[in-house]
Amino acid sequence: MDLVGAVKIFLLCCSLLCLCAATASQGKENSSEYRYPFIRRASSFSSTSSPSASQSGCHKTYDYIIVGGGTAGCPLAATLSQNFSVLLLERGGAPFDNVNVSYLKNFHISLADTSPTSASQLFISTDGVFNSRARVLGGGTCINAGFYTRASTRYVAKAGWDAKLVNESYPWIERQIVHQPKLAPWQKALRDGLLEVGISPFNGFTFDHLYGTKVGGTIFDESGKRHTAADLLAEANPEKLSVLVYARVQKIMFDTAAKRPRAVGVIFKDENGNQHQAFLAKRRGSEIILSCGALGSPQMLMLSGIGPKAELKKLNISVVLNNRFVGKGMSDNPLNTVFVPTNRPEEQSLIQTVGITKKGVYIEASSGFGQSSDSIRYSHGMMSAEIGQLSTIPPRQRTAQAIREYAESKQYLPHEAFMGGFILEKIASPLSKGHLYLINTNVDDNPSITFNYFSHPYDLERCVEGIRMVEKIVRTQHFINYTKCNEKNFDKLLNMSIKANINLVPKHTNDTKSMEQFCKDTVITIWHYHGGCHVGKVVNHQYKVLGVHRLRVIDGSTFRESPGTNPQATVMMMGRYMGLKILRERLGAAAGV
Repeated sequence: MDLVGAVKIFLLCCSLLCLCAATASQGKENSSEYRYPFIRRASSFSSTSSPSASQSGCHKTYDYIIVGGGTAGCPLAATLSQNFSVLLLERGGAPFDNVNVSYLKNFHISLADTSPTSASQLFISTDGVFNSRARVLGGGTCINAGFYTRASTRYVAKAGWDAKLVNESYPWIERQIVHQPKLAPWQKALRDGLLEVGISPFNGFTFDHLYGTKVGGTIFDESGKRHTAADLLAEANPEKLSVLVYARVQKIMFDTAAKRPRAVGVIFKDENGNQHQAFLAKRRGSEIILSCGALGSPQMLMLSGIGPKAELKKLNISVVLNNRFVGKGMSDNPLNTVFVPTNRPEEQSLIQTVGITKKGVYIEASSGFGQSSDSIRYSHGMMSAEIGQLSTIPPRQRTAQAIREYAESKQYLPHEAFMGGFILEKIASPLSKGHLYLINTNVDDNPSITFNYFSHPYDLERCVEGIRMVEKIVRTQHFINYTKCNEKNFDKLLNMSIKANINLVPKHTNDTKSMEQFCKDTVITIWHYHGGCHVGKVVNHQYKVLGVHRLRVIDGSTFRESPGTNPQATVMMMGRYMGLKILRERLGAAAGV
């Protein structure tokens, strides 16, 4: 089946997923939806500060306009608002009253929902791997697995960050939204298996990135409620912060009269499709800051005229600055998993335990299935994180009719049907690199993304090493005692895993005989993609866009490698860190932070 045909089948499946959601709501407006008075719908925006200002042609201006209210944008906005006026523009809705975002047991649902108002926007890389990007205030912290762990000291030093300020910024996040998890049985079994195969020492519960086995933090509390980057807005100055949701920024406006272009404002559309303009104050130091993520920030730069000249001209985009590096160096940490069945239902767990090896491989785990009674219900399919997705249908038999029948039959399956868990193997700092290109000038459409998984032989070598580690863990006495899995033939587990891992990569008959082929054919994502606006190529070490004034990029698009085992802690820290740095550089001791 060609890629186009496979995508058609996928979209058919997605339409089935949404049938049961037609009368439900992911974002009906009510008194609790926005939580804070400074959060409003984009349609409420007025660019004039008063009726007299409107008559005189004056516009209300801001010291900072932040595009993207995600993992970095929320802490950045909260921090800058302590001393300056800030406008934060988020293309999605608010997470506070969305049960499919708010609870661990509904983790899979936002990923399965492909409707236009979903907190998650599906994209498929040209490699054939299904992926997601956040579309909600709080960004990736609203749709991820919740694991919280800091970057290594080596990473901090390599990034050129001030270690003292870094160590001030992490705790600011941790005391507000991070918790110590109660270890699920599956996670305890992984911990014991990791230690039995020599991934030691055991470092206990810690946020630090340390070789060995550890238990990390989580943004889910004891009741399973998610706490996100949007919660960090509680620390904002409500008199100086304005947050607009459903504000889809179209492009950045520049003054090109001088030799070097200068950012002056943004054009955005509200939820009704009406267009607005927001302007920067003319004060020295005022800036537009992109925090749109690894896909959104390079996309926004190119839509605004900053990028490879030839590509921009193909789409009739006026060139503000020719920079051939925008959208280059894209990378995603490849994930491969092994499904291990049990003879009983497993308690649901996401990432809690991790093995950090010196070979550049991380070992994690997930288990079970859950769903709250008041959530949007789906016939859970391709994009769900539940156990055994589509595993009853061999890949070559996944016709449109088979997928339809499968989706309908699974709609009312009891939770007890999902018995077992996954052991996950992720490659740290992949050397394989890809690129991002615009397909059109519609900001709502995904750009074309290629990650080139395993194109570098060292990445493939480490994947094989990781799968062999997983095999050793499955065979440990601790793990066998827990799972009661008497399966002696690891190839059979790999066969089950081939069926459970869904992508559009062509399968081969020797998947279980060649570990290299297994890695290539079953590659999926853990949503840790990064790059596209690298330091030294697109931005400088202060994250200011090279060649223009009053424009920065502060998010994971600037990373050359993903920090720690899971990046969300460091992306949030980066927002706080850069906010503090900007305030102190502008105001010194008078900043008061």
